[in-house]
Amino acid sequence: MTTAIKTAENSQPDQLQEMERLIAEKKLRQIPKVGEIIDGKVISVSKSEVHLDLDGLTTGVVRGRELYDESGDYSNLKVGDQASATVLDLENEKGEMELSFMHAGHRKAWDHLEELRATGAVIPAKIISANKGGLMARVGKVAGFLPVSQLSVDNYPRVEGGDRGRILEKLNKLINQTMDVKVIDIDEKEEKLIVSEKAAWEEAQKETIAKYNVGDVVDGKVTGVVDFGVFVEFGPGLEGLVHISELAWQRIDSPADIVKVGDQIKAQIISIDGAKISLSMKKLQEDPWKKEIEKFKVGDQIKGKILKVNPFGLFVELTENIHGLAHISELSDEPIKNPRDHFKTGDQLDFKIISIEPDNHRLGLSLRERQEAQGTRHKEEERQPTEDTPETAEEKK
Repeated sequence: MTTAIKTAENSQPDQLQEMERLIAEKKLRQIPKVGEIIDGKVISVSKSEVHLDLDGLTTGVVRGRELYDESGDYSNLKVGDQASATVLDLENEKGEMELSFMHAGHRKAWDHLEELRATGAVIPAKIISANKGGLMARVGKVAGFLPVSQLSVDNYPRVEGGDRGRILEKLNKLINQTMDVKVIDIDEKEEKLIVSEKAAWEEAQKETIAKYNVGDVVDGKVTGVVDFGVFVEFGPGLEGLVHISELAWQRIDSPADIVKVGDQIKAQIISIDGAKISLSMKKLQEDPWKKEIEKFKVGDQIKGKILKVNPFGLFVELTENIHGLAHISELSDEPIKNPRDHFKTGDQLDFKIISIEPDNHRLGLSLRERQEAQGTRHKEEERQPTEDTPETAEEKK
C-alpha cells in the first residue's frame, strides 16, 4: 500500500511535465510565420483598424493601406465575423501581430478568377475606361482588359475605314456600363486579366444558333458596312458577316457600292463557327462566269478597261462580269517598278488572254505578249511582196 502511494506521488511531477510539454508544443505549432495566411475572429472595427482574435494565441491588427482587399470579402466586416489575413510581422510596437488583408485578399481574388476561367462562368464587369485597343473592365476589385475583338455584336464599333479616333469615340460611350463577360486569360504574376463579352454572348446564343444550318437562306437587315464586308442582323439577336468577296461575283472596291445600312437583303449561311456566322449574297445569284466565259479562249486579243492600278499589276474589265488581271510581269518587256507611273484607271488597252481558270474566276492578261504579237505581224507585213506600181516597174527597167 505504501509502495503504491509513493509510486503515484513520484509520477505526478512527470505527468505535469509532459502536460506542460504538450501545451508548449501546441502553442509552437499555432505560431505562424511571416507571409502565412491566418484565420481570426473580428473583435473590433474602425475606419483605420480592424482587430482580430487569433484563436486565443494573440491579437492581430490590420491597419492603413493593408485594409484594402482585392477580393472584396472584407470590405464590410463587423464584430464576430471570421476573416483571413497575411502575417506581416509577429509583433509590432504594441505587442500585436501585424496583419494584412491586401495580401490575403489578392491571393483569394486571383484564385477566384482562375476558378472562373476554368469553369467558364459568366460574370458582370464594370467598364471603367477605354483606349484604342479596347476597354478596361473591373471584375470585383481587379482591373482587366476587354479587347475590341472580344466585344459582342451589339457593342462592336463598326467604323468604315477603321478610323481609330472614331472607334475610340464609340468605345468611350460604353464607360460605366456593366457587361456580362467570361474570363479567357489570366496571369497573376503579370497581373494580367483578359475578359470577353463575345464569349459570354456566345454562351447565351447557343440554343438560338443551333436552329440554323449551313446552306440556310435568311432574311436580314444591314446593320453595318465596313471595308471588309457587311454585317447583317437576322433572327432573334443574331448577326452574320458577308465578306466583301461574298457580296457579288464581280470584283468590287467597296461594300458601300453594293449595300447601305438599313437595306433588307437575303443571304445564305456558308459557315457557322461558334457564334461566328458567315453569309454570302452572291451564292443566291447565278454565276455569270458559267456562260460569259465561254466567249473567251486563251490566245484571244481583246480590248479591256483598267479598273484599278495596283503595285502588282492591273485589274481589267473585259465585260461587266468578267474581269482579269495583267500581272506586272506581263505589262512590258522592260522592267516596271511602279505600274502607277505608266497606267491609270479608265485607260482602254489591247490585251492578250494568257490563262483562264473558270472555277477560280481567274483570267490572266498580257500587254507584253500582245505587243510582241503586233510587232511580229508588222514585220511579216513588211516582208510581204507588194505589186509593182507603174512607176516602180518603169524604174526597174
